[in-house]
Amino acid sequence: MIVSYFPGCTLKTKAQDLDMYARKCAEVLGVTLEEIDNWQCCGGVFTTVNNDAVTKLSSVRALDFARSKTQPLVSVCSACHNVLKQTNHAVQTDKAFADKVNLYMGNESPYDGSTQVYHYLEMLRDLVGFDAIKEKVVNPLKGKKIAAYYGCLLLRPSGVMQMDDPENPQIFEDLIRALGAEPVIYAMRNECCGGYVTMESPEFAAKKSKAITDNAASFGADMIVTACPLCKYNLEKNGNSVPVVYFTELLAEALGVKEDTQNA
Repeated sequence: MIVSYFPGCTLKTKAQDLDMYARKCAEVLGVTLEEIDNWQCCGGVFTTVNNDAVTKLSSVRALDFARSKTQPLVSVCSACHNVLKQTNHAVQTDKAFADKVNLYMGNESPYDGSTQVYHYLEMLRDLVGFDAIKEKVVNPLKGKKIAAYYGCLLLRPSGVMQMDDPENPQIFEDLIRALGAEPVIYAMRNECCGGYVTMESPEFAAKKSKAITDNAASFGADMIVTACPLCKYNLEKNGNSVPVVYFTELLAEALGVKEDTQNA
C-alpha cells in the first residue's frame, strides 16, 4: 500500500521521533509513506475567516498532489491533520472558497476535495487494521498501563474531523490494546492542554497541562501517549507526574523496531 505523506514542519525539527518511528513502523506494516514533493507548512492552524485563502494554499497543494497520485493523504501531527482535513472539507462545501484557491493554484484541473485524508491513527485502524497490527507485535507491552491523550485537534470540530466520538473516543485505546498494554481511561484525556495560549498565558497553559498529567497519574497510568508535538511539549514542560511519549514510539517498541530506529 502506498500513501501520500505530509510530515509537516515540526516533524522535521522538534518532533523528529514522531516522524522517524512513523516511517519505520509503516515499513513493517506494509505501508509506503511517499513524502510529498516540496511540501510547505500547512499554516499551523485553520483560520475560519471566509476571505483567508492564501494560508491554506499549501494544504490544497498537498491534497492535490495526493489526488494526482490517486492516493490517500496521511499525516501524523495532530495540527497538520486538522488543517488538511478542514481545508479539504472547505473545498467540498464552500464553492466560493474552492473557486478562490483554485484560481490561485492555476491548475488545469481544479482541485475538487476528492482526496481521502487520514491521520496515521486512522490509517492504522481503517487501512491496516488493529487485528493485523496485533499479529505483527513481537514485543507485547504487557503490564504497562498507558493513558492516551487526544487533546483538541484530532477530534474537533467533530462534524469535520469524524475520527471518533469526540466525547468518548476509542481509537487510541484500541491501538494500546492491540499492542498488549492496558489503556487507562481518565477524565481529562480529551481536554485542552492550553497549547495555543502557551506564549500569551504560560500560567494558564501550565495549569491546564499539569491537571491532565496529574489526572492520568491518579488513575494509575505509567505513561501518556499523544500525537501532537505541541501537546507533548506542554505536558512535559508543566507536568511531572508521568512521562509523555509519542504513540509511534510505543508502536515501534511493540513491533520490535525501536532499537533499530534509534541506531539508524
